[in-house]
Amino acid sequence: MTGAPAKWWVTVVGEALIDLVPAGRVGLFEASPGGSPANVAVGLARLEVPVHLAARLADDVFGHQLRAHLAANGVDLSFAVHAREPTSLAIVSVDPHGGPAYDFRVQATADWQWSDTELAGVPDETVCALHTGSLAATLAPGAAALLRLVERARCSATISYDPNVRPLLMGAPEEVRPHIEKLVALADVVKVSAEDLNWLAPGHAPAEVAADWLACGPALVTVTLGASGALAMAREAGTVWRPGRVVEVVDTVGAGDAFVSALLAALYDRDLLGADQRERLRLIDSTMLAEVIDQAIVASALTCTRRGADPPTRAELTTALAA
Repeated sequence: MTGAPAKWWVTVVGEALIDLVPAGRVGLFEASPGGSPANVAVGLARLEVPVHLAARLADDVFGHQLRAHLAANGVDLSFAVHAREPTSLAIVSVDPHGGPAYDFRVQATADWQWSDTELAGVPDETVCALHTGSLAATLAPGAAALLRLVERARCSATISYDPNVRPLLMGAPEEVRPHIEKLVALADVVKVSAEDLNWLAPGHAPAEVAADWLACGPALVTVTLGASGALAMAREAGTVWRPGRVVEVVDTVGAGDAFVSALLAALYDRDLLGADQRERLRLIDSTMLAEVIDQAIVASALTCTRRGADPPTRAELTTALAA
């Protein structure tokens, strides 16, 4: 990054909400900070990547909890907005295999009300990558402003996108798919789960959809496969599959977000982020791509060994990769 600032940042844009997680007794819940973009930001900070979170944080007890949690983990909130609306809530249930299901309370809440004015200063000249996805990038009215932000940011930053679909809130697949595919075409890095692709494009193999998406413009498309690992597709490297890491699963809450954080951190460490690195990213070879995906898989696996969205630190990830 010729002439780069001394400190390059990754900016994450999207929701920061509260997960109400069962606390061991019927009717008792623990309020835990969550939201896919917020989880990604925390994961990046723990991996020692300088990170901003642009989120609309409410001035209520949950909004204050979110601010404290993000700041304690080293996430910069200078792009955050003080929202008048209340904090969004997600009631979480976990199946016997550790898989989460979400029941959202999001009517007229803070996360979906973005305006162009609120995003006018994002990103600044120190930002090498912008990540977004999940509900804030999809739900009206704010999703339109986020789309315009991505279009504008692409000239200076790598764009990362994770659809992270939530069928209960996104309507029918055919309704949301055009918007998601528009964001895919603008992105350089796309992460998506096989479960998401099965919902978005039923009857089509995840690898088939990923290949179609790669042809639309991204440099890199990764598909997470749960316990089976992940596959990645890139222009030069072709398709690379990496196996999962066997762990004792507590739950899978935040596992995909930890994957994104570690994926971006690996690209950051290899100086592959920034609009001026777009061609180098397209030319990533299969050996380096395998290393990057392995790092993301291990970060995701570590998160599965802990309750809730609790991504690893850089030291924890380094130790696990060496094991």
